[in-house]
Amino acid sequence: MLRIHFAPDDFAKVSLAPRPAPLQELNLALATMCGPDGDLLHGPWRRKALRTLPKAAHPLADLVPAGRAPIFLDVMADSLPEALEQVRSAPAPVVRAELERVYAPVRMPAPAWIHDLRRGDSQARQLIHSAQHAAFEALLGPVWAQVQDLHHVEFVRRAVQLAQGGVGSVLSGLVPGARLRGSVWELPGMPRDVHLGGRGLLLLPTFHWSKGPMVSDLPDTPVAVTYPVGPGLPPQPDGSTGFQALAKVIGNTRAELLHLLAEERTTTELARRLRVSAPTVSAHTAALRGAGLISTERVGKAVLHRRTALGTLLLGQNP
Repeated sequence: MLRIHFAPDDFAKVSLAPRPAPLQELNLALATMCGPDGDLLHGPWRRKALRTLPKAAHPLADLVPAGRAPIFLDVMADSLPEALEQVRSAPAPVVRAELERVYAPVRMPAPAWIHDLRRGDSQARQLIHSAQHAAFEALLGPVWAQVQDLHHVEFVRRAVQLAQGGVGSVLSGLVPGARLRGSVWELPGMPRDVHLGGRGLLLLPTFHWSKGPMVSDLPDTPVAVTYPVGPGLPPQPDGSTGFQALAKVIGNTRAELLHLLAEERTTTELARRLRVSAPTVSAHTAALRGAGLISTERVGKAVLHRRTALGTLLLGQNP
């Protein structure tokens, strides 16, 4: 059982990743690709992925000689260029220590370029950069738009759950078997204790991994829990926009109301545009205000509503 220990202020530092992390998704896609080929669900995808993976990406296998990846590959940035640069600029002591760790149980010698990487060679770091970029374009590039859409649907679902039920409801319902006991969050997985110590927690869904949650526990950063969402591989386009994804969770009328509040509007104006009664609008705005998606103020005789940054983000737009 994986046990994550919260300090008192960590409960206020639980965040949902608003966008997918390209390299973390790639890491798990590669792990799935290199796994056993016996199940009907992932087997065809694995075989296709192995055939299409370009030669330029092959050095990545040298970084995981015994199925244990170095932690400098754990990058949660939601921009591919930024994520690639973070790997390339990883601190030399961390790279050296991690290469020694992952190669410790391996009896065969490491390739020459791994020794160069251990010494801090810039060309070896560039080799990783090129390999990750090539692997991403081959495995995730064709479906990245769908990954982003699926991520947004999951983000909306969890954000609404967080607004309505609080942190406890999100943590307890994140994956089957998860439960919050006091200040300890228990998850299915290899026995391990992780102490947040005030650093906070980042929740990141993944769509290329069907096993248990993965934990990234790096110094001086929030602990990241990457959890699987749905069993299907690869992600398939479903035509969902940010608006449609939100409508699935809160209903068409409230989603349309949020859409209209790109500009400040009165209750009367919203009722006219939505073709419903003012009391109906008031009921919807009260629910959206309670979830933190809109704000309301009275100016004279008028009641003005405006969308919050969270409401904008849930629509898939930049706040």
